[in-house]
Amino acid sequence: MPGELEESKALFVRRWGEMGPYWGISRTMAELHALFYVSTEPLCTDDVMAQLQVSRGSASMNLRALQDWGLIRRVHKTGDRKDYFVSETDVWAMFETIAQQRKRREVEPILEVIRRCHDMVSDRPGRSKAAEDEEVRLYRERLESMLSFLETMSGLFELALDIGSDGMERLTKTLGRLLRKSS
Repeated sequence: MPGELEESKALFVRRWGEMGPYWGISRTMAELHALFYVSTEPLCTDDVMAQLQVSRGSASMNLRALQDWGLIRRVHKTGDRKDYFVSETDVWAMFETIAQQRKRREVEPILEVIRRCHDMVSDRPGRSKAAEDEEVRLYRERLESMLSFLETMSGLFELALDIGSDGMERLTKTLGRLLRKSS
């Protein structure tokens, strides 16, 4: 069984790592996250290097990034001077952490840019609407549409985080029943 367990863990780590670039993170960072997630004991940098065949620099850089994201935390082993790390294992807590980080790093900056771009071409007192050309009007409409969409999606994200795992399960079941009834 240990052979099957180790083989299964290795497959999970490898596949999780392959998904990393699709999520906007490096393969190595995703592999480290997966390794910590499936590990039942705290791991040190040497463990990570040995299991993933990565350099100390790569291991350290990605460990720091995972700590910055709040997905792993440092723990102390009595009598050992090495730094050990453990992963958050609650899937909903991981989702919340990742969602908040992605929103802060990606969604909020683009919302700010879209608002700024819109303000640059918005109606100004004393400016004649008749003088506004069609290109400006269409550009503003498209920015408003994108802004509305992103704010709505951001609101849905916040709602999902607010109602939590149990609330999302109940909501999914309720929506499923409603959709089946309307079919």
